Amino acid sequence: VQLQAFGGGLVQPGGSLRLSCAISGQTTSDNFMNWFRQAPEKAREFVAGIRWREGTKRYADFVKGRFTISRDGARKLVYLQMDSLKPEDTAVYFCASSPGIITNVAGARAWGQGTLVTVSS
Repeated sequence: VQLQAFGGGLVQPGGSLRLSCAISGQTTSDNFMNWFRQAPEKAREFVAGIRWREGTKRYADFVKGRFTISRDGARKLVYLQMDSLKPEDTAVYFCASSPGIITNVAGARAWGQGTLVTVSS
């Protein structure tokens, strides 16, 4: 399976941005799609995850109420809607698949390349 994230850019504090992750290649047995992010000189951290079939969602505490993960099964896309963005949300955002629920990089199986989100005035 190949994953490709896109949609990053520069946005002002308080603004919104929607990231997309396109899934292609062989069908994966992974049941979950996730978003991670990595800020400069920091470890990659879990942001949100969604169970592909049922749509069950999980979020890191620092994005609850601001970010929304969703998926479009027909188009094989996973989205991350980011609202009320803060400067500390600045990071490279990655999508990743996993066979089960994960909250760190150890459980991820396939990774897409990252897309940079910069929140600045």
